[in-house]
Order: sequence, then C-alpha cells, then structure tokens
Amino acid sequence: MSKGNGYLNLIGLAYRARKLTLGEELIVRDIQKKQAKLVLLANDIGPQTKKKITDKCNFYNVPFRIVDDRDTLSQAIGKSGRVAVAVLDEGFASKITSLLDKSIRG
Repeated sequence: MSKGNGYLNLIGLAYRARKLTLGEELIVRDIQKKQAKLVLLANDIGPQTKKKITDKCNFYNVPFRIVDDRDTLSQAIGKSGRVAVAVLDEGFASKITSLLDKSIRG
C-alpha cells in the first residue's frame, strides 16, 4: 500500500461501520440534512454529477475532496462503479481529511 492511500483503509472501515452514504441522490440528501461531514469524489466523476454534488457541498458548507479514480474508490468499499461517497461520522471525516492533506503536503 502506498503512503498516500491510508485513507482508503478508513473508507473501508467507515463503510463496514455503516458511516458512509453511497449513491448520488442519497449523498445529496445527507448534505441537505447536514448529516454528511465529508464528501469524497473520484477524479474521473462525470462533470454534471461533480457540479451537482460540489454545488450542494458549497451551499451547505460540507467539505469535499477529489480523490483517486472510481476503481480505487470502489475497491476500498467493495462495491463497483462508485464515484462519490459521503462520510457521516465526524471522527472518520476528520481522520480521512488529515490523511488526505498529509499526502498532498508530503
């Protein structure tokens, strides 16, 4: 495992702990309900989906990050074809954010 992908293990843990939302409509709903603490988008997400989700994140002040491609993101949670996930737990969200920020700096 490469140094920058430690967050993928946490995504898998969060999924097994039922602290992730999958699916565009459910993610948008959780952003609007202020349940989403962090949204992760695959770097190969479609432009319309990306705009819809990032606009909602910006409007509701939910942080989001662009991460690896959809295959990597999907593999981390064991589901295929996932381009976005919402993290519902503050602890997971802050740890994933710090790991992503560290990998950008480091």
